[in-house]
Parts: sequence; C-alpha cells; structure tokens
Amino acid sequence: MNILIVGSGGREHAIAAKLRRDDPGASIYVAPGNPGTEGPAHNVPLSASDLEGLADFAAGRAIDVTVVGPEQPLAEGISEVFASRGLPLFGPSRLAARLESSKVFAKRLMQECGVPTAAFEVFADYDRAADFVSGLHPPVVVKASGLAAGKGAVVAESIDGALAALREMLVDDRFGEAGREVVIEEFMVGEELSVFFLTDGEKAVPLVPSRDHKRRFEGDRGPNTGGMGAYAPVADGTAELVERARIEVAEPILTGMAERGCPYRGILYAGLMLTPDGPRVVEFNCRLGDPEAQVVLPLTDANLAEPMAAIARGERLEDWTAGVPSAAALVTVVVSGGYPGPYRKGLPIDIPDDLESGDVHVYHAGTGRSEGRLVTTGGRVVGVTGVGADLAEAAARSRLAAARVEFEGAAWRPDIGHSEIGPTAG
Repeated sequence: MNILIVGSGGREHAIAAKLRRDDPGASIYVAPGNPGTEGPAHNVPLSASDLEGLADFAAGRAIDVTVVGPEQPLAEGISEVFASRGLPLFGPSRLAARLESSKVFAKRLMQECGVPTAAFEVFADYDRAADFVSGLHPPVVVKASGLAAGKGAVVAESIDGALAALREMLVDDRFGEAGREVVIEEFMVGEELSVFFLTDGEKAVPLVPSRDHKRRFEGDRGPNTGGMGAYAPVADGTAELVERARIEVAEPILTGMAERGCPYRGILYAGLMLTPDGPRVVEFNCRLGDPEAQVVLPLTDANLAEPMAAIARGERLEDWTAGVPSAAALVTVVVSGGYPGPYRKGLPIDIPDDLESGDVHVYHAGTGRSEGRLVTTGGRVVGVTGVGADLAEAAARSRLAAARVEFEGAAWRPDIGHSEIGPTAG
C-alpha cells in the first residue's frame, strides 16, 4: 500500500509508526514530517496547507490513502480537492469538519440532535456578551468559535476573568476570524475522557478511550497547554460508558450530519465530561488528538491501514473492531522552558540512541535539524510513551525515558496519570 500522511507533529509520527506496523511493506510518506517521521516513513517537503501540491504528489505516487493529521487542512477543504481528482483521502469534508472548525455549528447541532452538552449562548458583540456574563456565577467557560490552535477556550474563575477573555476575542481580535463569534458555556464538573470513533458515516467504532492532562504544572495547576501527557486505558472509561457515548453522542451526530447533506467520515473525536448526570460533550475534533494518539495508537492491535483506506474509498467498515488492549500506555511530553508562554527555539537536543525500544517510543513534535543537529522548533518537543502491563509500569518507563531527553530548559510533568496511580508512581 502507498500511504501519505499530512502533518508534522507528534500525532503524525504516531500515525506513521502505527501504519508501518500494520503494513511493513508499505511505502509511507509524511508531508512535511519531522526528524522522527524519517524512521517509519519518507518525508516530503510539502506544507500541510499546500492542498494542490499534496494532491499532485498523491496522484504522481499512486497513493492508496492519504491520512490527514491536523485540523487546518480539513477546515480548508483538502477532502474536496482530493475528491475532485478521484484521490482517496481519510478525513471529513470541509462542511463536515465544521464540527471542529465552528464551535457555534457544533453546539447548535448537538442541541438539535439531542446530544448532551453544556448549556450555552452565542455572541458576536462584546457589550451583549459582557451583559450576559455579568449575570452568571463563575466559573464561566468562554470559547472562540473557530480554530485557535488549542488556545481559544478559557475557564474563567471570576467574572472579571471572563470579561477579559471576551475582550481579547471580540475587541482585541486576538484570534482573528476564529474569535469573531464566541460561545459562553456553563461550567461542567467531572473528569474528562477522550474517545475516538472510526466512522464510515453511519457506523462508529470506538478506539481505546484515553485521558490527557492540559495544565502545565503538577497537580493540574497552571495555564492550559496543548497537552502535557496522556494515558490509556482509563478506569472510568468502561466498555459500558463508551457504548453509551456511541449511542447517545456519536450516532446522533452522524445521523444529523448525513441529514444535513454533509456525511461525516474519518475520525470523530468526542471530548467528554463525565458528569454526575452522565457523559456530556465538551467538544468535537475531526482528527486524532495529540498527545492522546501517542497512547491510543500503540495500544491498538487491530490493523488501521485497511479500514482507513476502505473509508477513504467510500466503503463501509463492516465488522471491523479495534480490539481490547492487553497493556497500558502513558506519554510524558517534554516541553521547552517557558511553554506555553515565550520560549527559545533552535536548542540542541540529545536523545540517547538506546531510548527507543519495544516498551518506549519517542514521538517527535517540535523538532527540526540545523547544520545536521537535532534542535527544538516548538513548545512541545517530544512525547515519550511508555508501554507496560499496567499503568504504573507504563508511567515508570515513560518518566525514566523522559528524564534522559536533554536540551536547555527541558521540562516535563512527573505526575501524568496521578488520579489513577498517584503523583510519584515510577
């Protein structure tokens, strides 16, 4: 099989490694990729936003399936560009990807389809939004409607904090077009759970559920980030709960999208809050999450390459299942000093040659090469995944390995998974 993966982060490295395991003889390309993807695949110097260039490459190399990692190309219509040329692509259409690119669209669809989620209101005017917020009891959740690189959601602990977030979005134009509309939501109490569904537009098949840690510092304190780590499986992500989410969340959304003329095919990521009243949707994403992909994919024994290619061709999933994991995985993300605030780039990285093993995987995210040397290029630099018989063993392997990744200012959380295994396990 000839496979093209679009993207350059840790998620795309994890996808490349998984598909290499599924099809050892495949020709796998990643555009643009990173130094880590050079192992399981061949990097292609094409930007993820160069939709026509990617289509030209796929046509020229007779690519059997193109797998889109990040959300932006989907929101920009890569699916339509490929479809117009008869090229199979795994990922939703631009209209279907509005589930992620427009929180207003997603919230209204959930409301219309009876999918459980937080109560909400939508505003485009600061004064009206401020009047509404002033009558609420904090915490208050304020979200930019569009894509904001994971930085458009604010949980304000005070009314002043909520007003400041509204001003940033609606007055100061911090997120540009993405923040021209905002969603103000009730604050939901509970633990979050990430569930990925592989879907052909009608059938939704779950992968192993996972949980990520977004706060920068130990004990889930400090600013939100793109993700400091994740683990799977999750004790409260039972088979019964996942089945409930499939019936109450995934299936109604798929039906609603099809009824609106934009059937959804690809990965449907449901970010759930496990409230006392049951699972409620925090958000939808239209691709694998990062860093969750770095624990879910290593635990997925079933072949993913074949069902991805089948969905890309417009076929049905039939009786495919992801299987039940027999191990546990935990990823620790090593970040640049100062992240998620300002940080230095271009710092030399030392990753020992023996770090990668059958039980430890190093996924590159913010790395590059300068004068032949591996250097930092982003805030989240590498994700170090440990696999073990149980979560404690996976955590120990992940943390020991993360401590061996060296660059100036390197930092990581030593308590990923603390709610299940304690803050110092491993």
